[in-house]
Amino acid sequence: MTTLKNHTTSVNQLSGQAVPIPHQVDDTEKINAFVARHPGKPVIVVQGLGFVGAVMSLVCANALTEEYAVIGVDLPSAQSYWKIVAINEGQFPIIASDPKIDEYFQRARAKGNFMATADPYCYSKANVVIVDINLDVDKQADEQGRLLNYDVDLAPFSKAIKAIGDHCREDVLVLVETTVPAGTCQKVVKPILVECLEERGLSSTQFKLGHSYERVMPGPDYIDSIQNFYRVYSGVDERSANATEAFLRTIISTEQYPLTRLGSTNATEMAKTIENSYRAANIAFAVEWSRFAEEAGVNLYEVVDAVRMRPTHQNLMYPGIGVGGYCLTKDPLLASWSRLNLFASAEGLDISVSSVGVNDQMPCFAYEFMRRQYAPQSLSKKRVLLLGVSYRSNVADTRYSPVESFYNRLVQDECDVYLHDPYVRHWEETGLNVHASYEQAFAEPIDLLVLSTGHAEYKDNPQLLELCMAHSPMFILDTIGLLSQQSLETLATQHTVRVVGRGDLQ
Repeated sequence: MTTLKNHTTSVNQLSGQAVPIPHQVDDTEKINAFVARHPGKPVIVVQGLGFVGAVMSLVCANALTEEYAVIGVDLPSAQSYWKIVAINEGQFPIIASDPKIDEYFQRARAKGNFMATADPYCYSKANVVIVDINLDVDKQADEQGRLLNYDVDLAPFSKAIKAIGDHCREDVLVLVETTVPAGTCQKVVKPILVECLEERGLSSTQFKLGHSYERVMPGPDYIDSIQNFYRVYSGVDERSANATEAFLRTIISTEQYPLTRLGSTNATEMAKTIENSYRAANIAFAVEWSRFAEEAGVNLYEVVDAVRMRPTHQNLMYPGIGVGGYCLTKDPLLASWSRLNLFASAEGLDISVSSVGVNDQMPCFAYEFMRRQYAPQSLSKKRVLLLGVSYRSNVADTRYSPVESFYNRLVQDECDVYLHDPYVRHWEETGLNVHASYEQAFAEPIDLLVLSTGHAEYKDNPQLLELCMAHSPMFILDTIGLLSQQSLETLATQHTVRVVGRGDLQ
């Protein structure tokens, strides 16, 4: 039973309601009863119920060739506990535009094969433990967002692995999906598991340890980015790699999307960080060209479209407000930290690190562009409406959203800021509630309207355009090139409209 001695609360990010956090969690009876209801089914425990782990749990509960009993586990913390309560009460904690999420959740509820807990006792029941927890980078930057220093603290990650080792079976398969510095599985995870098992008097030679990094893309293809997409995997030894492959084949459409085995966990760990470092560098490349285009009176979007006609350049990036989310903002730094600390190199990865520094400044670039174009000496008391607070289109993910830096600059300039987002009800990082309807967002007069996230609902939306055209003249800034030329021309008949990366509109 769960002992409820509340010492704090966890805010439900979907409703904004406070959820009491138990002082102690003992779900032993609940977990045993859950497992007993699914005799013969292998038990999967997914560690972490964030944007990867929660959806990974759904995929496992709806596996293609196996029936699993799935337990999602997270910490009884202010950030996480509400997700556990929501899942067990029939509410999935992630909002996205993928209809498969609700379909898979309702199917799992009908089968009764998915529960959530904060009790590490669940690891004792697991045949497979999937690690989907955060591993953050501590970044120090100046007021302009320029990167000054960075470091990685493996202590929280190591503590999470120890929680597994303190409770797991000796023959468990531990599959790390978290993006980690190269060398982590061999130099951190494996030694912890060995030590924990030996301290418990169990064999330390029977467990399997694999790494298969997630390529989850929140949005309309959320489920498919796990179940119907290519996977790279490895193990700390051949037995672990074979066990990882056998498991992945039960949840991924491997006939259409073949698995790729690499020779070591060092290799797969490097593969994830090089993927995201490449993309971060590509974005940083576009940043300085955006500034150049604005100065030269050029529409960089049409320039990029022209260059993309060349097959070798089809992934050239467009301008934008900035990079957000859990991966691109830190993975290049993880890789550089790994080289310096786990492999004792005298050099980091300078190009990858500098790309993060450039990208972190993008919200400041967009903000200064707005100030130059808007022109008034002071923004104090100006009413500003931000359309979108999540870092990416069509999801409720606000982790490291570039909109937060933009918002902070508005607050520093003493603006009155209003927020709208079709997916976010409570902006965790700022502690603010967010308007869900356009009528609420436009209830007060607006001086500046900023399209800050590329949600599909904002692209040439007739209702939004009608509200804008019924509004008194205002300054409109499109930070992601969302508006079509026709919408731009319509809005420009009444408002001043500017687009980041388009010098031709000045």
